[in-house]
Amino acid sequence: MTRAAVTTGHLTATLELPPGLDTGPAVTAADRLPGGWHPTPVAALPDSPVLTVSDTGPEPAVRVHGQTVHLNLPHQAARTSTLAYVTYTALERARQQRQILTLHANAAVTPSGQGILLLGNKGAGKTSVGLALGERGWTHAGDDLTVLAEAGPNLLIFPGKPTAAVRPADPGLWQAPKPLVTLAPFLRAPVPLAGVIRLTVHPAVPHPQITDATPFSANEQLRLHEALARYISGLPTPLTGPAGAPYGPVWPLDDPSLARWRTHLIGRLEQHPYSYLYAPDPQTAADLITTRYP
Repeated sequence: MTRAAVTTGHLTATLELPPGLDTGPAVTAADRLPGGWHPTPVAALPDSPVLTVSDTGPEPAVRVHGQTVHLNLPHQAARTSTLAYVTYTALERARQQRQILTLHANAAVTPSGQGILLLGNKGAGKTSVGLALGERGWTHAGDDLTVLAEAGPNLLIFPGKPTAAVRPADPGLWQAPKPLVTLAPFLRAPVPLAGVIRLTVHPAVPHPQITDATPFSANEQLRLHEALARYISGLPTPLTGPAGAPYGPVWPLDDPSLARWRTHLIGRLEQHPYSYLYAPDPQTAADLITTRYP
């Protein structure tokens, strides 16, 4: 095994790779992951999490032994950007042990420095609303992948994924590949979480509105439990996943202490302003948000 260090998702891990494996293709995915994906030839700190990658088995697989996560990837997949995506996901265990979590969400920061989390199902309008907020002077903090952390009395938004796949404006091109756009200006340091908005943006919405969602309903609690556990379960974003990644069975990364922390985190989120927003288009949604968070 060749030992190196990799920094991704706001932590540094020891990475053990098959001899001669070129990490160059994995580095190309750096702009599609929170905190990038940056390998260095020196070993990480002794107390860092450890990932070992092998490429000898016929099927992709994940197993955990103590604080070490063992990944097996098909020989060809280990030599593509799949290596970056899979190692990022495998480190979700170590992130949550440090009270940091990857969330399928968008985030943006008001001109006054307030961090706002934008939740929603696929197609709910998170990216479009985030871009509209950027046009209004907000700072982007993550598209599709956002990093949330607990630090003493505060919840913090860390810099998330700095690029967005933007659908063409022409409805006739809805099946065309979405070009990748670099978001600017982009968050450089953590900011306190000031509020959470769950979006529903659809032309059929008759009356734009934003309503308080606390105390949480049972349905909202269930949605949050699923969302906060998504990455530690090994579910990728997008759900199609990178080629050759372990996909199907839940990854064995979770444990009861981390599940309890996520339940605690839901309680912390309920203590923040938390709203449901309904709007017929992204511009109207952004107007509602900037009225609430000037």
